[in-house]
Amino acid sequence: MEFAELIKTAKVENVMLTCPGLPSVKGTLCITSHHLLLSSQPGGNGEQGPVELWLLIRNVDAIEKSVQNLGWYQSSRTSSSQRETRFVNSSGTITLKCKDLRVLQLEIPGMEECLNVASSIEALSSVDSVMMMYPFFYRPESMKLEEGWRLYPLEHYYQQIASDTGAWRLSCINREFTACSTYPPAVIVPAAVDDEAFRKSARFRQGGRFPILCYYHRKNGTVMLRSSQPLVGPNGKRCREDELLLSSVLDGGVRGFIIDTRTAQAAKQARMTGGGTESRSSYLHWKRLHKALERGRPLQESFIKLVEACNDPSLNMDRWLSKLEGSKWLSHIKEALSTACLAAQCLEREEACVLVHGVEGTDTTLLVTALAQVILNPACRTLVGFQGLLEREWIQAGHPFHLRCTHSAYSHARLKQEAPIFLLFLDCVWQLGRQFPFSLEFSERLLLALFDHAYASAYGTFLCNNEKERCLCEVKDKAHSLWPWLNQCCKQKYLNPLYRLNTLVIWPSVEPQSMQLWQGLFLRWIRSSHYLEEALEEMQHIAAGSENTLCSSLQEAVLPQTVTEVENKR
Repeated sequence: MEFAELIKTAKVENVMLTCPGLPSVKGTLCITSHHLLLSSQPGGNGEQGPVELWLLIRNVDAIEKSVQNLGWYQSSRTSSSQRETRFVNSSGTITLKCKDLRVLQLEIPGMEECLNVASSIEALSSVDSVMMMYPFFYRPESMKLEEGWRLYPLEHYYQQIASDTGAWRLSCINREFTACSTYPPAVIVPAAVDDEAFRKSARFRQGGRFPILCYYHRKNGTVMLRSSQPLVGPNGKRCREDELLLSSVLDGGVRGFIIDTRTAQAAKQARMTGGGTESRSSYLHWKRLHKALERGRPLQESFIKLVEACNDPSLNMDRWLSKLEGSKWLSHIKEALSTACLAAQCLEREEACVLVHGVEGTDTTLLVTALAQVILNPACRTLVGFQGLLEREWIQAGHPFHLRCTHSAYSHARLKQEAPIFLLFLDCVWQLGRQFPFSLEFSERLLLALFDHAYASAYGTFLCNNEKERCLCEVKDKAHSLWPWLNQCCKQKYLNPLYRLNTLVIWPSVEPQSMQLWQGLFLRWIRSSHYLEEALEEMQHIAAGSENTLCSSLQEAVLPQTVTEVENKR
């Protein structure tokens, strides 16, 4: 397939661009294989200067079009049976609803041009082949392809844990993705268990996702593992190797908790379709806890309802609050943080090991394990550490970004596999940053950038559904990683100027009144944020100019005690 075949009209003059919060501009619209470009004419006599729009067509989530016909005539040059009808003074409006929640309007002179542009954008935005997407064509001059892909190697991270403990080892059982198609080639497992036992455990777990370590809590030596559900089935099938694997994790009387992200009833019903959960009699010293988290279609509908409410200017305060509550988005945040806190409490306060799983182990499981690490581990709250966490717990852990982020909140398609799980994680991290404004080294801007790139990006970091697919598509050989761009070109932009190292655990409030709407995301294109941007720039300027002065002034004006004391008394 050639992109040129999908472009019916490549260039249109005198197109008017309108978007909320900005003045309308008129210019030339161009459609390329991957971008929609609009360049306005230079202004004069005090008018606005040239404006350019660069919109990645992959970012388009839905297209709405309307055509106005102000007149028509029939050509008399042909016979009456073949008279040609032409429309004059016709124009059309195309509304582009984007995955980053922007809404753009293009007023295009000419009905035919309008329909052709709309058809071209629809065709280009719906190309589903991964290798036809923009990251495979993007070649910035300042970056090399190999940069970034080895910044956070799992092998080094896991090997360090194995060296420090002696109880864990790095296994290459999945080097050819034969044990589990959604795990990375290298995993860390109990040293006392051989690889053959893991192969049998993989056959007993959905999708082959046998229990592996994802976090080692250095303070007391406890660990957090993740997996998928066991395939117990209606007959109560057992796997001795799987039982041995989990038993080997508990050493010296250490207890274990299995956090199942389904309701007890849902876990019980899963047995009828071949799934299920671990029985108490087979997994001694492991206690099962159920913390239900929504996933799939209910979560996507919640996201859609929230965005609809945010875009409705006619709502009064009572109606707005009712819509916000009805979306249940803040309730999902509350439950996710609550479950992550439970996992963190088991490790930190109960000094117990934790296994987290739901059904596949690729969605709510990763949500919980990643959030728990942000709460527990100060290294995961730095810019570099957070990127490493995303690599371990989302990208290489097999979260299916391609399926989950096919559409955002505007698409009329309602695909079962779509779900904003990763967005929910980013929102939860934003809530942590709001409650602990000095403990995260990165700012809200980084979270916004990650949301944008997860849904539409020039980089290959979030492409495909797992590491096996990325290898088959040669993503690391043919596309750039996002991390060098964040760290080299825009690092200062994404840093939190108020950051001060807090080595303690941060325990967030999970009360309903503590959950707030992430206005920086959901109202980003609706409400002007230039005052907040100016405030952030001023804080960065002060921090860069006099770090000591900033610390003392904050303590005198706001904090009667140290930042760490205040944050950890919440």
